[in-house]
Amino acid sequence: MVTKVFYWVSTALLTLIMLFSVYNYFFNHEAIAGFYESMGYPTYLIYPLAIAKISGLVAVWGNFSKSLKEWAYAGFFYNAVLAFFAHYMVNDGQHMGAVIAFFAVLGSYFLGKKVRP
Repeated sequence: MVTKVFYWVSTALLTLIMLFSVYNYFFNHEAIAGFYESMGYPTYLIYPLAIAKISGLVAVWGNFSKSLKEWAYAGFFYNAVLAFFAHYMVNDGQHMGAVIAFFAVLGSYFLGKKVRP
């Protein structure tokens, strides 16, 4: 029972973080583009990354295919790790969101394997 609760909490937290990110990518594009430029990333990655995050959430929540779900979690994992190091290296103090996303990904992934074998 406790495992199931932690699974749903971590999955919901992961979803909220990704949806917040997607919202900002689409509706606060100029500010996000400024952040990307300050970190040395090309701004043309913003929209494809937003679409990839939405697609990953659909794969996780839809549970259509086990391998598709694994790829979605892998994408979220790499996104969180790379976001952490990007924020940490430019020292903008925004790296804690990536840390929370990292643990939400791990919690959702591993607890999901225990909840749904």
